[in-house]
Amino acid sequence: REIAPHLYPFEGRFLDLGAVRMHYLDEGEGQPVVAVHGNPTWSFYYRELVRALRDTHRVVAPDHVGCGLSDKPGDDRYQYTLERRVDDFTALMDHLALDGLNLVVHDWGGAIGLTWAVRNPARVRRLVVLNTSGFPLPAGKRMPWQLSLVRDTPLGPVLVRGLNVFARGATRDACTRVRLTREVRDAYCAPYDSWANRIATLRFVQDIPLSPDDPAYPVISELEQGLSRLADVPMLICWGGRDFVFDDHFLDEWRRRFPEAEVHRFADAGHYVMEDASSEIIELVQGFLAR
Repeated sequence: REIAPHLYPFEGRFLDLGAVRMHYLDEGEGQPVVAVHGNPTWSFYYRELVRALRDTHRVVAPDHVGCGLSDKPGDDRYQYTLERRVDDFTALMDHLALDGLNLVVHDWGGAIGLTWAVRNPARVRRLVVLNTSGFPLPAGKRMPWQLSLVRDTPLGPVLVRGLNVFARGATRDACTRVRLTREVRDAYCAPYDSWANRIATLRFVQDIPLSPDDPAYPVISELEQGLSRLADVPMLICWGGRDFVFDDHFLDEWRRRFPEAEVHRFADAGHYVMEDASSEIIELVQGFLAR
Protein backbone atom coordinates (compact mmCIF):
# COMPACT_ATOMS: atom_id res chain seq x y z
CA ARG A 1 0.00 0.00 0.00
CA GLU A 2 1.11 3.56 -0.70
CA ILE A 3 1.55 6.11 2.09
CA ALA A 4 -0.67 9.12 1.37
CA PRO A 5 1.70 12.04 0.58
CA HIS A 6 -0.43 14.52 2.53
CA LEU A 7 0.08 12.43 5.69
CA TYR A 8 3.85 12.16 5.28
CA PRO A 9 5.00 15.16 3.19
CA PHE A 10 8.71 14.79 3.86
CA GLU A 11 11.81 14.21 1.78
CA GLY A 12 13.60 11.22 3.23
CA ARG A 13 17.36 10.79 3.50
CA PHE A 14 19.52 7.71 3.91
CA LEU A 15 22.62 6.87 5.92
CA ASP A 16 24.77 4.02 4.64
CA LEU A 17 25.61 1.74 7.59
CA GLY A 18 27.71 -0.64 5.53
CA ALA A 19 25.53 -3.50 4.35
CA VAL A 20 22.27 -1.66 5.08
CA ARG A 21 20.75 1.81 4.76
CA MET A 22 18.92 3.71 7.49
CA HIS A 23 16.16 6.12 6.44
CA TYR A 24 15.62 9.32 8.39
CA LEU A 25 13.85 12.66 8.23
CA ASP A 26 15.89 15.86 8.61
CA GLU A 27 13.57 18.86 8.43
CA GLY A 28 14.00 22.54 9.29
CA GLU A 29 16.83 24.47 10.93
CA GLY A 30 17.76 25.52 14.44
CA GLN A 31 18.19 23.72 17.73
CA PRO A 32 17.94 19.98 16.99
CA VAL A 33 15.06 17.77 18.10
CA VAL A 34 15.64 14.04 17.60
CA ALA A 35 12.57 11.79 17.83
CA VAL A 36 13.17 8.05 18.25
CA HIS A 37 10.33 5.63 17.53
CA GLY A 38 9.59 2.16 18.89
CA ASN A 39 7.96 -1.06 17.64
CA PRO A 40 5.90 -1.56 15.48
CA THR A 41 5.87 2.12 14.47
CA TRP A 42 8.29 4.20 12.38
CA SER A 43 9.04 7.90 11.86
CA PHE A 44 5.43 8.28 10.68
CA TYR A 45 4.51 8.23 14.41
CA TYR A 46 6.10 11.68 14.78
CA ARG A 47 4.70 13.23 11.59
CA GLU A 48 2.62 15.93 13.36
CA LEU A 49 5.47 16.77 15.75
CA VAL A 50 7.85 17.16 12.78
CA ARG A 51 5.36 19.43 11.02
CA ALA A 52 4.80 21.53 14.15
CA LEU A 53 8.48 22.00 15.01
CA ARG A 54 10.28 22.25 11.67
CA ASP A 55 9.68 26.02 11.34
CA THR A 56 11.61 26.65 14.58
CA HIS A 57 13.88 23.61 15.00
CA ARG A 58 15.87 21.07 13.06
CA VAL A 59 13.85 17.87 13.48
CA VAL A 60 15.47 14.47 12.88
CA ALA A 61 13.44 11.25 13.01
CA PRO A 62 15.17 7.98 12.03
CA ASP A 63 13.59 4.70 11.03
CA HIS A 64 15.39 1.83 12.77
CA VAL A 65 16.76 -0.78 10.37
CA GLY A 66 13.94 -3.15 9.46
CA CYS A 67 11.37 -0.42 10.15
CA GLY A 68 9.65 2.25 8.10
CA LEU A 69 11.52 3.15 4.92
CA SER A 70 14.87 1.73 6.06
CA ASP A 71 16.29 -1.47 4.58
CA LYS A 72 14.83 -4.72 5.95
CA PRO A 73 17.69 -7.22 5.87
CA GLY A 74 17.51 -10.84 6.92
CA ASP A 75 19.34 -12.19 9.96
CA ASP A 76 22.25 -13.12 7.69
CA ARG A 77 22.97 -9.43 7.03
CA TYR A 78 22.00 -7.72 10.28
CA GLN A 79 21.92 -8.42 14.01
CA TYR A 80 18.56 -7.33 15.39
CA THR A 81 19.85 -6.51 18.87
CA LEU A 82 19.62 -3.49 21.15
CA GLU A 83 23.40 -2.99 21.02
CA ARG A 84 23.31 -2.80 17.23
CA ARG A 85 20.36 -0.37 17.41
CA VAL A 86 22.38 1.92 19.67
CA ASP A 87 25.37 1.64 17.33
CA ASP A 88 23.18 2.65 14.37
CA PHE A 89 21.71 5.60 16.27
CA THR A 90 25.21 6.67 17.34
CA ALA A 91 26.36 6.54 13.72
CA LEU A 92 23.49 8.82 12.69
CA MET A 93 24.11 11.32 15.50
CA ASP A 94 27.81 11.44 14.58
CA HIS A 95 27.10 11.66 10.85
CA LEU A 96 24.82 14.67 11.45
CA ALA A 97 27.21 16.06 14.11
CA LEU A 98 24.30 16.81 16.43
CA ASP A 99 24.99 18.45 19.79
CA GLY A 100 22.82 20.22 22.34
CA LEU A 101 19.91 18.15 21.15
CA ASN A 102 16.43 17.66 22.52
CA LEU A 103 15.68 13.93 22.60
CA VAL A 104 12.13 12.56 22.24
CA VAL A 105 11.71 8.84 22.94
CA HIS A 106 8.82 6.37 22.77
CA ASP A 107 8.65 2.60 23.37
CA TRP A 108 11.93 0.94 22.18
CA GLY A 109 13.12 4.43 21.30
CA GLY A 110 13.70 4.88 25.03
CA ALA A 111 16.17 2.01 25.36
CA ILE A 112 17.93 3.06 22.13
CA GLY A 113 17.97 6.84 22.47
CA LEU A 114 18.59 6.94 26.22
CA THR A 115 21.47 4.44 26.05
CA TRP A 116 23.10 6.83 23.57
CA ALA A 117 22.25 9.72 25.94
CA VAL A 118 23.88 8.17 29.03
CA ARG A 119 26.98 7.52 26.92
CA ASN A 120 26.91 11.13 25.63
CA PRO A 121 25.25 13.20 28.39
CA ALA A 122 27.02 16.43 27.39
CA ARG A 123 25.26 16.32 23.99
CA VAL A 124 21.74 16.27 25.48
CA ARG A 125 19.84 19.49 26.23
CA ARG A 126 16.37 18.23 27.12
CA LEU A 127 14.41 14.96 27.27
CA VAL A 128 10.82 14.21 26.30
CA VAL A 129 9.66 10.78 27.52
CA LEU A 130 6.54 9.13 26.02
CA ASN A 131 5.42 5.73 27.37
CA THR A 132 8.79 4.03 27.40
CA SER A 133 11.40 2.58 29.74
CA GLY A 134 15.04 3.09 30.64
CA PHE A 135 15.26 0.14 33.04
CA PRO A 136 14.16 -3.53 33.34
CA LEU A 137 10.59 -4.46 34.28
CA PRO A 138 9.69 -2.58 37.49
CA ALA A 139 8.94 -4.59 40.62
CA GLY A 140 5.34 -5.82 40.54
CA LYS A 141 5.02 -5.53 36.76
CA ARG A 142 4.53 -8.76 34.84
CA MET A 143 5.25 -9.21 31.16
CA PRO A 144 1.87 -8.90 29.36
CA TRP A 145 0.74 -12.29 28.07
CA GLN A 146 0.34 -10.93 24.54
CA LEU A 147 4.06 -10.11 24.39
CA SER A 148 5.03 -13.42 26.00
CA LEU A 149 3.02 -15.26 23.35
CA VAL A 150 4.96 -13.47 20.60
CA ARG A 151 8.36 -13.59 22.33
CA ASP A 152 8.42 -17.12 23.70
CA THR A 153 6.20 -19.43 21.65
CA PRO A 154 6.28 -20.90 18.11
CA LEU A 155 3.09 -18.92 17.41
CA GLY A 156 5.06 -15.65 17.50
CA PRO A 157 6.46 -15.78 13.96
CA VAL A 158 3.12 -16.97 12.56
CA LEU A 159 1.20 -14.13 14.20
CA VAL A 160 3.69 -11.32 13.61
CA ARG A 161 5.38 -12.18 10.31
CA GLY A 162 2.61 -14.28 8.80
CA LEU A 163 -0.54 -12.46 9.82
CA ASN A 164 0.87 -9.00 10.74
CA VAL A 165 -1.24 -8.96 13.91
CA PHE A 166 1.35 -6.87 15.77
CA ALA A 167 1.51 -3.84 13.47
CA ARG A 168 -2.11 -4.11 12.37
CA GLY A 169 -3.45 -4.81 15.86
CA ALA A 170 -1.53 -1.90 17.35
CA THR A 171 -3.26 0.56 15.03
CA ARG A 172 -6.46 -0.47 16.78
CA ASP A 173 -5.44 -1.33 20.35
CA ALA A 174 -2.68 1.23 20.99
CA CYS A 175 -5.12 4.13 20.61
CA THR A 176 -7.84 4.39 23.23
CA ARG A 177 -9.06 7.96 22.81
CA VAL A 178 -9.18 8.37 19.04
CA ARG A 179 -9.96 5.90 16.29
CA LEU A 180 -7.34 6.10 13.57
CA THR A 181 -8.63 6.52 10.03
CA ARG A 182 -8.08 3.66 7.62
CA GLU A 183 -5.61 5.84 5.71
CA VAL A 184 -3.48 6.35 8.85
CA ARG A 185 -3.74 2.68 9.86
CA ASP A 186 -2.63 1.63 6.38
CA ALA A 187 0.31 4.06 6.49
CA TYR A 188 1.52 2.60 9.79
CA CYS A 189 1.43 -0.89 8.26
CA ALA A 190 2.63 -0.03 4.74
CA PRO A 191 6.33 -0.81 5.42
CA TYR A 192 5.36 -4.18 6.94
CA ASP A 193 3.78 -5.72 3.87
CA SER A 194 5.37 -9.19 3.71
CA TRP A 195 6.89 -11.97 5.82
CA ALA A 196 10.38 -10.67 4.97
CA ASN A 197 9.53 -7.06 5.76
CA ARG A 198 8.08 -7.89 9.18
CA ILE A 199 11.32 -9.27 10.58
CA ALA A 200 12.06 -6.28 12.84
CA THR A 201 8.59 -6.24 14.40
CA LEU A 202 9.21 -9.80 15.60
CA ARG A 203 12.89 -9.40 16.50
CA PHE A 204 12.16 -6.38 18.69
CA VAL A 205 9.75 -8.41 20.83
CA GLN A 206 12.17 -11.34 20.98
CA ASP A 207 14.89 -8.94 22.18
CA ILE A 208 12.92 -7.71 25.23
CA PRO A 209 15.39 -8.12 28.14
CA LEU A 210 13.82 -10.06 31.01
CA SER A 211 16.78 -11.96 32.50
CA PRO A 212 20.59 -11.66 32.56
CA ASP A 213 20.73 -14.40 29.91
CA ASP A 214 19.03 -12.16 27.32
CA PRO A 215 21.32 -10.37 24.82
CA ALA A 216 19.83 -6.92 25.55
CA TYR A 217 20.11 -7.27 29.34
CA PRO A 218 23.66 -5.89 29.73
CA VAL A 219 22.65 -2.83 27.68
CA ILE A 220 19.48 -2.13 29.68
CA SER A 221 21.47 -2.60 32.90
CA GLU A 222 24.09 -0.14 31.69
CA LEU A 223 21.30 2.30 30.83
CA GLU A 224 19.62 1.91 34.22
CA GLN A 225 22.88 2.52 36.05
CA GLY A 226 23.71 5.48 33.81
CA LEU A 227 20.39 7.33 34.13
CA SER A 228 21.81 9.38 37.00
CA ARG A 229 24.05 11.08 34.40
CA LEU A 230 20.89 12.70 33.05
CA ALA A 231 19.66 13.92 36.47
CA ASP A 232 20.27 17.59 35.58
CA VAL A 233 18.70 17.39 32.12
CA PRO A 234 15.19 18.96 32.08
CA MET A 235 12.61 16.24 31.44
CA LEU A 236 9.03 16.38 30.17
CA ILE A 237 6.99 13.19 30.57
CA CYS A 238 3.76 12.80 28.56
CA TRP A 239 2.08 9.52 29.45
CA GLY A 240 -0.89 7.56 28.15
CA GLY A 241 -2.66 6.13 31.19
CA ARG A 242 -4.29 3.25 29.30
CA ASP A 243 -1.11 1.66 27.94
CA PHE A 244 -1.20 -2.02 28.96
CA VAL A 245 2.58 -2.47 28.47
CA PHE A 246 4.17 0.78 29.63
CA ASP A 247 1.62 1.34 32.38
CA ASP A 248 1.74 3.31 35.63
CA HIS A 249 4.34 0.90 37.09
CA PHE A 250 6.75 2.45 34.59
CA LEU A 251 5.47 6.00 35.14
CA ASP A 252 5.95 5.61 38.91
CA GLU A 253 9.51 4.47 38.27
CA TRP A 254 10.21 7.52 36.09
CA ARG A 255 8.81 9.82 38.79
CA ARG A 256 10.92 8.11 41.44
CA ARG A 257 14.12 8.44 39.42
CA PHE A 258 13.41 11.97 38.13
CA PRO A 259 11.41 13.77 40.83
CA GLU A 260 11.98 17.14 39.11
CA ALA A 261 10.42 16.00 35.82
CA GLU A 262 7.34 17.79 34.51
CA VAL A 263 4.69 15.06 34.19
CA HIS A 264 1.44 15.10 32.23
CA ARG A 265 -0.64 11.92 32.39
CA PHE A 266 -3.48 11.56 29.91
CA ALA A 267 -5.80 9.14 31.69
CA ASP A 268 -7.78 8.12 28.59
CA ALA A 269 -4.82 7.86 26.18
CA GLY A 270 -3.14 4.61 25.13
CA HIS A 271 0.31 3.46 24.06
CA TYR A 272 0.26 5.57 20.88
CA VAL A 273 0.01 8.66 23.05
CA MET A 274 1.21 10.89 20.17
CA GLU A 275 -1.94 9.86 18.30
CA ASP A 276 -4.36 10.02 21.23
CA ALA A 277 -3.15 13.34 22.68
CA SER A 278 -1.36 14.83 19.69
CA SER A 279 -2.36 18.50 19.99
CA GLU A 280 -1.86 18.64 23.77
CA ILE A 281 1.58 17.00 23.59
CA ILE A 282 2.74 19.20 20.71
CA GLU A 283 1.74 22.29 22.69
CA LEU A 284 3.54 20.99 25.80
CA VAL A 285 6.67 20.16 23.80
CA GLN A 286 6.68 23.59 22.13
CA GLY A 287 6.43 25.29 25.52
CA PHE A 288 9.08 23.02 27.02
CA LEU A 289 11.54 23.72 24.17
CA ALA A 290 10.88 27.47 24.36
CA ARG A 291 11.64 27.78 28.08
